[in-house]
Amino acid sequence: MMRLVTLFTAVALGLAACGSSQPVTLANPTVPEAYQARMDTGPDGQPVQIPAVRAAYLNERNQRQQVPYNGPEAPGTIVVDPYARVLYHVQPGGQAMRYGVAVGRAGTGYAGTATIARKAAWPSWRPTDNMIRTQPDLYAQFAGGLSGGMHNPLGSRALYLYEGGRDTYYRIHGTMDPSSIGKATSAGCIRMFNQDVMDLFSQVDTGTTVHVRTQAESISLEGPMTETPEGYVVPANQAQTAMAAPSAAGPASQVTDPYAVTTVSTPASAPVTTISPVESAVQ
Repeated sequence: MMRLVTLFTAVALGLAACGSSQPVTLANPTVPEAYQARMDTGPDGQPVQIPAVRAAYLNERNQRQQVPYNGPEAPGTIVVDPYARVLYHVQPGGQAMRYGVAVGRAGTGYAGTATIARKAAWPSWRPTDNMIRTQPDLYAQFAGGLSGGMHNPLGSRALYLYEGGRDTYYRIHGTMDPSSIGKATSAGCIRMFNQDVMDLFSQVDTGTTVHVRTQAESISLEGPMTETPEGYVVPANQAQTAMAAPSAAGPASQVTDPYAVTTVSTPASAPVTTISPVESAVQ
């Protein structure tokens, strides 16, 4: 009997959404409109409320904003900068919409130019056959895959990058842990706030070009970065003043990385904690 899987973190902290979403009427005045709670349609047609992003997570570099863009990419291109932990959607007129992202281990393993070959709402996840073969104790329980939904750490949006017709196993997706945005994470690829990935998902089509910068490219365009004690990155020349969370929101609570820890339980045993499968194996 297949073992049940539940994520060790609070699901209510932030699931992405699909379809046409609308802001809910109960608003948090300390949160910008783009990050307010939304109602959405889940994978089985059920209504799903996407919680508002806490103001404590919305520092200056994490919030989406239109900025001048000095890269060479054409309008419409998505540019991922794992070193600076931002994603750009290039706009006409030398502008771009910039988003904060979290970068997992798989998010640093690829650089180059690819295209979005597939878009998925409420994506499913399955480890590769090689992962199951080499680490059966960890991955065999997921051989049947995890269906899309509120239990899935990819959230409800994923963009799949291919190069030369081959899957790069590089994904841009939502997250169940909004506190991770702007930070380096234990696993996964490129995570966005669910509100951000929902809106980006609706703006881009398959065939969209995605350029993933190398660290050298990033430094040449963004300048050197430094990591703050809170785990964010900021331009090195702004390290003393950047990234302070809004005081009205209070301190950010510690949230377990849902990629790092999964609680696995079976009818015959007590729950055990294991390292979870990494997002880069999604298929």
